[in-house]
Amino acid sequence: MPFNERSQLDPTQVQDRRGRRVGRSVAIGGGGLGLILAVVALLMGVNPGNLTQLLNSPVSAPETATDYTDLTTKCQTGADANQNRDCAIVGYVNSIQAFWSDEFDRNNLDYRNAQTILFSGSTQAACGYASGATGPFYCPRDESIYLDLSFFDDLRTKFGAQGGPFAEAYILAHEYGHHVQGLLGILNTSGYTNTGPDSEAVMTELQADCLAGIWMNNAVETGYIESISQDDITMALNAAASVGDDRIQRQMQGYVSPESWSHGSSKQRLAALHDGLQSGDVQTCSTPGW
Repeated sequence: MPFNERSQLDPTQVQDRRGRRVGRSVAIGGGGLGLILAVVALLMGVNPGNLTQLLNSPVSAPETATDYTDLTTKCQTGADANQNRDCAIVGYVNSIQAFWSDEFDRNNLDYRNAQTILFSGSTQAACGYASGATGPFYCPRDESIYLDLSFFDDLRTKFGAQGGPFAEAYILAHEYGHHVQGLLGILNTSGYTNTGPDSEAVMTELQADCLAGIWMNNAVETGYIESISQDDITMALNAAASVGDDRIQRQMQGYVSPESWSHGSSKQRLAALHDGLQSGDVQTCSTPGW
């Protein structure tokens, strides 16, 4: 999945906090959305009400990062994104946000850019302290996506995904799907008290998968990405299936308990991503407000 070498990257959409370690407690940000830790906690029998209490508890102001010098130096064009993993992250983020900005504009809506914050080990968000063990997540309090790049290694080694560049792009696009939900006022930021295949929590996650597929369908048109191959699509679909609740349960506890699902089964997640990818139309994702 090569980037257009002539495209101009905007590295200010990505903050680099790697090498700065803060705190030891963990944020359950975004209503438990996109968090592997929250998924595992629910699958292992943690009371969802306790997660909600954590979500609503007071937190300190987020750490701010305004030094973009390193990424600005490294990540200027699509050619840099083809050579450097950090710059590829910048390229994905730029493409995702360019698409959603245009899509919102076509529907007479205002899109606000969300920051992607790279960290290593731990960092502080407006939703609390975050550990790399939580996996990527969206924090609606500061409209930012938090990502420890080591998660992509875990995606292969712990969850059995094939990995690859477009699997990483899918994960980012899923979290930006939550940002889109937040801007549209359809993201539940107070946490979820019910689980199961048809729960609000699962429907929210599946919609974010669908929205990720919408971007995938339109990614080349943003000008940042030159082409998407069938292998790229397979990477993304495989990643979605790898983080299905049933697959995680089977790995973690040896059996499947659908009543505790919070993100959806592998089949559900595959279908949601595929629907968005095939149509390229936001209406496919049952998104109100357009």
